[in-house]
Amino acid sequence: MNEILTDIKSLHEETLNNLKNSKANNTLRAYKSDFKDFGAFCVKHGFKSLPSEPKIVSIYLTHLSKDSKISTLRRRLVSISMVHKLKGHYLDTKHPIIIENLMGIKRVKGSIQKGKKPILINHLKSIINVIDDKKINERKKLRDKTIILIGFGGGFRRTELISIDYEDLEFVPEGLKIIIKRSKTDQFGEGMIKGIPYFNNESYCPVANLKKWLDISNVKSGPIFRRFSKGSTITDNRLTDQSVALLIKEYLNLAGIENKNFAGHSLRSGFATVAAESGADERSIMAMTGHKTTQMVRRYIREANIFKNNALNKIKI
Repeated sequence: MNEILTDIKSLHEETLNNLKNSKANNTLRAYKSDFKDFGAFCVKHGFKSLPSEPKIVSIYLTHLSKDSKISTLRRRLVSISMVHKLKGHYLDTKHPIIIENLMGIKRVKGSIQKGKKPILINHLKSIINVIDDKKINERKKLRDKTIILIGFGGGFRRTELISIDYEDLEFVPEGLKIIIKRSKTDQFGEGMIKGIPYFNNESYCPVANLKKWLDISNVKSGPIFRRFSKGSTITDNRLTDQSVALLIKEYLNLAGIENKNFAGHSLRSGFATVAAESGADERSIMAMTGHKTTQMVRRYIREANIFKNNALNKIKI
């Protein structure tokens, strides 16, 4: 009997580890951060956070709804549910008291979300031009240009971008192939290959700038985007995804563009929006971005075509 109980306990622990391993590290950090806020709310009001119950979670969502978007509420609900699972507890997030409360909040607030702005072609050119004009180390200048151009040209998530290793690259006559070993929506590590063709204008060409960066940095293995030491020496340390977001904001600011509505994701959304404006269909956009569903891509396409297919264009005044 004791052996059976030991086996069950061991299987339970292994199951919890499998649940943890099914999620990317950034995702787990986001879950913990969201749950920390829920935990603080529960402590303040004398509730138990783990395990919690649908009624308490519903009250928390109502509290959040005063200052948060409906998408934030949904994300917090997922985080609370996942932390319960990871700790071996069950929380019924489909309980009517949660679902109907969310429906009521959505009716009152609406669900159209104002997300971060995409980096469009005019922004991209302004950023590259301001980097060229900045009085900094030439190698840092080339690294920063390459990060932004590759990030935009490949529709990369920040974590994908900084995870690229030299071994993932293959230069071909048409341009560049990049192996993405794993991403947010590829939790089983099946991987994908992105192709970035040469641009006619070399100044803004991701492939041409990457070649120059690899040559001047002498990177021959490991991470291609690395940190600089205080003495402007290239280290072996991989750049962080937060650094990418800070770079974007820094150069937007230097270009005289209000940066508060932009983020690291703006490169990815910018690629999708510009591709849609240029007539690319949703499947070809998804093939590059790695989106698993059409919902987000269709939103980019709708926003890109808001003036192109506007009925008011048919009216002559």
